[in-house]
Amino acid sequence: MNREDWQNLPLGRETTYESSYNPQLLHPIERAVSRAHLQIENDALPFFGVDEWWGFELSWLNAKGLPRVEVARFHFPATTPQMVESKSFKLYLNSFNQSRFDSREVVRDILVRDLGAATGGDVSVTLYDVEDPALAVEKPRGSCLDQLDIEIRHYQPDAALLKLDESGEWVEETLYSNLLRSNCPVTGQPDWATVCVEYRGPAIRREALLAYIVSFREHQDFHEHCVERIFCDLQKLTDFEQLTVCARYTRRGGLDINPLRSSRPEVQLPGRFARQ
Repeated sequence: MNREDWQNLPLGRETTYESSYNPQLLHPIERAVSRAHLQIENDALPFFGVDEWWGFELSWLNAKGLPRVEVARFHFPATTPQMVESKSFKLYLNSFNQSRFDSREVVRDILVRDLGAATGGDVSVTLYDVEDPALAVEKPRGSCLDQLDIEIRHYQPDAALLKLDESGEWVEETLYSNLLRSNCPVTGQPDWATVCVEYRGPAIRREALLAYIVSFREHQDFHEHCVERIFCDLQKLTDFEQLTVCARYTRRGGLDINPLRSSRPEVQLPGRFARQ
């Protein structure tokens, strides 16, 4: 923990779980601090994007006191000035457990209101029954890089590892790897993800891209800013006609975080993957 503004974060601390609804548990984190290291500003972002969270520990009591359990999908635009610290998000969701609400629509509206207030932007929330087909997982699209036979020497991000293919071929393709590992900047706990790079332009050297992805293995930063760094480093490599980077991180504490950054506003995240 190396920043004064993180001293009061719930992460890494013994915490009492409240079971009565309490929106004050949400702890915002300014995006601008990490973005400053990439020399980008919130009012001049070089990408479009969204952070999609899935919450699997959402339960409340109906008007008769019977528990309801549902799965929630949260969409936070990348333009929000704040994001929510993950443990505070978990504590907030668990605070619904022993509170009564008249309907799922009431719960959804409360979630939208509270999360919008915490992040400073418009947030969308969708609730799913635990047996809804929308919760099914799928295989990543594109070509997997993980079987390439390469030597790794770097375990901190280094944009110099990225190279274009010597062929100079113009391609449109999606490449992905299950080997992205970064670390929480507060607790040091590892975070695992499948990262996908979809682009149109000069071919990226695949071995170089895999080495770059693996180089995050000892890097400490939040999920959202790891994806923003990958997008910005690739964007500096060449003038891609289109570029999208997304990562689906494995679940921790009933939450998974899935950032997407793209040169196009209409791009959507792929479906959930097996490790989620």
